[in-house]
Amino acid sequence: MVDRGASALSLPDDWPAHPDPILALNRMGTFDWDLDNGVFHMDAQAHEVFDLRPDEYDGNPATLAVRVPPPEGYRLDGLVSQAMKDGSENYGTYFRIRCRDGTMRWTHTQGYIRRDETGRPRRIVGIVRVATEELAELEQRHQQAADDEARRQQTSVVQLTTAALAHARTIQDVIDVLKDTHGLTHLGATSLVMGLVEAGRIRLVAEGPSGSFVPGTLITRIDEQYPMSEVVRTLSPRFIESPEEFADSYPILWPHITDLHITSAAYMPLIAQARPIGAIGLLYNDRRGFTSDERNVLVALGSSIAQSLQRAMFYEQEKDLASGLQQAMLPRTIPSVPGADVAVRYRSASLGRDIGGDWYDLIPLPGGRVGAVIGDVQGHDTHAAAVMGQLRIVLRAYAAEGHTPATVMARASVFLHELDTDRFATCLYAEADLSTGVVQVVRAGHIDPLVREPGGACRRVSVEGGLPLGLSAEFGQLEYPVGTIELDSDHTLLLCTDGLVEQPGTDLDDGMQTLTALIATGPKDVRDLADRLIDVAEERGGDDDVALLLLRRRVLDAPQPGGRLQQHVAPGDPEALTAARHMIRAAVRAWGAADRADEIELVADELITNALMHTEGSAVVTLRVLAGSERRLRVEVEDSSSALPRRREAGESGVSGRGLLLVDLLTDVWGVEARGGGKAVWCEFVVPERP
Repeated sequence: MVDRGASALSLPDDWPAHPDPILALNRMGTFDWDLDNGVFHMDAQAHEVFDLRPDEYDGNPATLAVRVPPPEGYRLDGLVSQAMKDGSENYGTYFRIRCRDGTMRWTHTQGYIRRDETGRPRRIVGIVRVATEELAELEQRHQQAADDEARRQQTSVVQLTTAALAHARTIQDVIDVLKDTHGLTHLGATSLVMGLVEAGRIRLVAEGPSGSFVPGTLITRIDEQYPMSEVVRTLSPRFIESPEEFADSYPILWPHITDLHITSAAYMPLIAQARPIGAIGLLYNDRRGFTSDERNVLVALGSSIAQSLQRAMFYEQEKDLASGLQQAMLPRTIPSVPGADVAVRYRSASLGRDIGGDWYDLIPLPGGRVGAVIGDVQGHDTHAAAVMGQLRIVLRAYAAEGHTPATVMARASVFLHELDTDRFATCLYAEADLSTGVVQVVRAGHIDPLVREPGGACRRVSVEGGLPLGLSAEFGQLEYPVGTIELDSDHTLLLCTDGLVEQPGTDLDDGMQTLTALIATGPKDVRDLADRLIDVAEERGGDDDVALLLLRRRVLDAPQPGGRLQQHVAPGDPEALTAARHMIRAAVRAWGAADRADEIELVADELITNALMHTEGSAVVTLRVLAGSERRLRVEVEDSSSALPRRREAGESGVSGRGLLLVDLLTDVWGVEARGGGKAVWCEFVVPERP
């Protein structure tokens, strides 16, 4: 049409090449282009479209260059040439012309290519028309579409941010969501600042870009001249649309942030339940001003942030309250135990106020013994913590009364069953004699203990167990088997709850193997080992609490006055009775009482036999050396019967009734003590000091 090359003028992809008839205007002319002769004929209306008088146009297409700017001409010629080359029947496009007064006018042309029988283009006929108003309307449509898209994007950001905030539990979670790439940065904000209202002041919790902290703004008064203080006072948002406005409005703050190149900012109060709980500011360095839609979006987003922030504050308060309640139920301090190094640890699951009922305890007992307890009440709530506290107290009380480990566990089960609760509890109670290393273990549905040797080797100790506390009383199965562990010097006993063992996707045995391997490679010191185990539990996370108790037996630096040995003898177990006799004989000789060995062995055998015959239960034989004004050897035989022994005359031909007479004749002193649900018959022999 105009004899120039192609143009780089571009239009939106969806602008039509063919005009909408509804939008067509009256100013439209026709043309007839004879390609063989190069003559471009136009009618009078076409002259008006190009703003040419008839005498200003000679039929040569090149003459139109006076109205068609070079870039437009290049593009038109390229378009027509391509249409003729690729066999098209027509073409159409928008282009601009420069009118007589210098203004630019949008124009549309559409041509139809006539070819001969060989396909060669011979003629083009078509129309030209004024399209300024049409394109203005199209441009308005595109601007509206762009505005709608921007609005959709802003709404999408609000929805995404609100959805992410729904999962925020803590204040830091809220801050992390807002700083995330799916947060406020999608709205074009360079960074954000946020403060919380506390006791009439604003405490800064998010300071904006790294290194941008302004001295003196960590804690500010609400009446100070800062933007966050202003929006908290007025409960209204503040939109700052230029650096000049920022500098004029906040002369105290502006000099400290000029290096951030802030061009505008938006500050919103965070209001929850009709009161301000904080304020947030969005800082921009690439824009000035805010449209009404943008302001509405930011205000709506501020409301969503405030609700999420309030939930986070309630969550942290409830978590602190629950954690305080739980800690109050646990021992405040762990007593120092001669002959042992002890470490305890506790990790609370991240469940807000839903706390668990895990607990540990260490109970000093007479005779150099110590009771170690680990347990877990069913459930994760304050009720579980309350039940845990009561169980811990009664277990400690029963152990301190002198009951055997099995009796302690049975009585605790009855207590829980009679308590006004539907909860049960797993528990493991270990009573250790640190002078001999003998540990009696009773297990009520709890996981087995572990023992680590000085070289690091760790093993799981299988202990026959009974039903969990509460359930054993409900089903009438209160007989708890007692297992025995020999804890040598520098051996460590480890008790824990299942939160340290159980992992998603693995069974209990696999978890115990993993824990065993971790302990084997851990530090030797029990405190360092406990720290490592609890750190692993923290890294792994999980929805269960973890309680942990480690007890390492060590050799005392100084010799202790006397010793202590203990042996269980079950009815109908001749091997246990023989072992008890051997223990007595060896202890008497080792403690320098060989002169009275026959007397001691005879009396001990008599007491054991009486316990087995008259109580239909097991007997616990304890030997110890007592130091004082004179050295004495004490023998105790404990059984589960509360009936007291009594002396009676055997008669001339009687074969029974002589036992207590024999005890009375051979011992220096003897007696009977009540032991909870049973009794202990004891006697003492004065023995010379060891050389």
